[in-house]
Amino acid sequence: MDLALAQITDRVRAAAADHTPLRIRGGGTKDFHGRSLEGEVLDTRPFQGIVSYEPSELVVTARAGTPLAELEATLAAQGQYLPFEPPHFQRAGADGATVGGMVAAGLSGPARASVGAVRDFILGTTVLNGRAELLVFGGQVMKNVAGYDISRLMAGSWGTLGLLAEVSLKVLPVAPGEATLRFECNQADALRKLHAWGGQPLPLNASCWVQDAGVGTLYVRLRGAMAAVQAACKSMGGERMDNAAVAPDWTACRDQTLPWFAARPATHGLWRLSVPATAPVLSLPAAAQPLVEWHGALRWVQAPLSAGDALRDAARAVGGSAMLFVAPRDDEAAATGQFDLESKALEQIHARIKQSFDPAGVFNPGRLSLHW
Repeated sequence: MDLALAQITDRVRAAAADHTPLRIRGGGTKDFHGRSLEGEVLDTRPFQGIVSYEPSELVVTARAGTPLAELEATLAAQGQYLPFEPPHFQRAGADGATVGGMVAAGLSGPARASVGAVRDFILGTTVLNGRAELLVFGGQVMKNVAGYDISRLMAGSWGTLGLLAEVSLKVLPVAPGEATLRFECNQADALRKLHAWGGQPLPLNASCWVQDAGVGTLYVRLRGAMAAVQAACKSMGGERMDNAAVAPDWTACRDQTLPWFAARPATHGLWRLSVPATAPVLSLPAAAQPLVEWHGALRWVQAPLSAGDALRDAARAVGGSAMLFVAPRDDEAAATGQFDLESKALEQIHARIKQSFDPAGVFNPGRLSLHW
């Protein structure tokens, strides 16, 4: 066993024996999210490195502490990438996203609605559970699952079930054709356009509607074969933007560094509303317009904590949900809502899974639920 992994295993074994809470942490880029951060820090960064990479097979295996930027650079050198565009969230005090944190958070970027989420690209994982046992799930091919897919269960678990030691991911070649189209329109017109395009054979990859200085603007990114992208540009209209000039804006959208995010008042939190893509413009309590991604399925809203119930009601009214993603800056100690389960049955299932993987309850207590 690798020395770094052996030391981590010994630490987990000792923590389980004396019930010492451990806070699994990679680069710390997502410390802003979760109900609470408790326990002694268990740093995964010493256990890093790309274990194997087969460009011809579109498969890469990396250790949890591997910097996400390093993995993406390795893939880019072979003309490949992570299609779900995981956010890096370069924030003050953080050292850069890691592969383990990427999977544990389960967050995807602008292309998620078109290509799938993090969990859809996970082939296998090696997990250190709360008993200090190293468990291997899945493998390095798509058809390797018999029974429940434990590997994908780890996506979005936020380190509450175990420490991700290694992850095998499916990657894809970079599309030969790309274009970004710009349209000036209000939110309702943007949603109508996106709904109409969604029913056509167009190479839609990402979209973002935002209102800056009172002007509503829809950006649509196309990716695919050159001929398909060119044909879509002609049929969809709009203003075609320079790819090199607009690329940093898509990265800023992914990492929430666009001016819209930066302008959030200190008294307001950032709310994440997940709704059906066909949902109309929502009746929101906040005065500011939302930022809309994922072809209408993701709506970011800036609002105070007092608007929480109204935002949840608005999302539920169209079959969606709302959660506080980032707490107000003047109330950073406030709990950040996540997985507010309304079903007692689901809550019991979550508790049983947690008990199976981490019976002593040492991993990231309180991050997802006040009961853990």
